[in-house]
Amino acid sequence: MNTKKGVGFWILISTTLVLILFLTAGQTLSLIDYNLAIDLGLQESENEIGNVGIAFAKGFAFGDTIFYIPMLVLGVLGLIKEKKWGAFIMFGGLAISVYWPIVHLYTISIETDAIVLNPDKYISFPIILTLITVYGLWGMIYLYKNRTY
Repeated sequence: MNTKKGVGFWILISTTLVLILFLTAGQTLSLIDYNLAIDLGLQESENEIGNVGIAFAKGFAFGDTIFYIPMLVLGVLGLIKEKKWGAFIMFGGLAISVYWPIVHLYTISIETDAIVLNPDKYISFPIILTLITVYGLWGMIYLYKNRTY
């Protein structure tokens, strides 16, 4: 990695740390107590997404907890330590950060009968999910342009 840690580097690290906190709160917590995650507004209820939706939400939560969150944490540590593996791991985490919001945005847009979200979520989800997608794309471009290997 490039030894110069400029503003872009710290934007990437800071944004990733915020995402890690949100993922841990929303995803890992839902594995421990899904109803608490619903009460905190971090997951959707059965009325909103149905039983199959909850099964998929728990599946994503499990995958995020055992793979995606650790990948982002390792990516941050590796980038800060200027290790090549940190860039590779972070690139993978950023690719996931592009993939899952697009899946959710598309799902919400095509299944308006099966997914009945709180009206506020129809406004906030597209904004948040688009921002996460942009972060992932920008981060991958940033890592590619700033590589030294």
